[in-house]
Amino acid sequence: MLQPKRTKFRKMQKGRMKGFSSRGHQLSNGMFGIKSLESKFITSRQIEAARIAATRYMKREGQLWIKIFPDKPITKKPLEVRMGKGKGAPEYFVAVVKPGRIMFEVAGVPASIAKEALRLAAQKLPVKTKFIVARDFVEEI
Repeated sequence: MLQPKRTKFRKMQKGRMKGFSSRGHQLSNGMFGIKSLESKFITSRQIEAARIAATRYMKREGQLWIKIFPDKPITKKPLEVRMGKGKGAPEYFVAVVKPGRIMFEVAGVPASIAKEALRLAAQKLPVKTKFIVARDFVEEI
């Protein structure tokens, strides 16, 4: 699963997820992609499940890019521990996704296969998504 090799600080504050994505909101590698329509934390497990679903359907043809990376540690205290005594230990990592962020990109496969592969990947994610196509895409006849 995806996680940073090392971080400057072990723990991070929650922060707020207001506004739209200011970066990563245009296709950069592939011809097709899925764009987030809402803001949410996406865990490394969910990203991995989506990646496996898409690559299985594409039968390892074409290329898939993951455009989000889980670099935010989420902490959790052990069960049945009283209040106070500091912040819990880091439990897992998440990627902060805002509306407009492109999460996965695909190239090298027909549009119908890409659409179904990204639909299967989107089912594994906790956000509403939209299938997008590059402006310079031309369907081969």
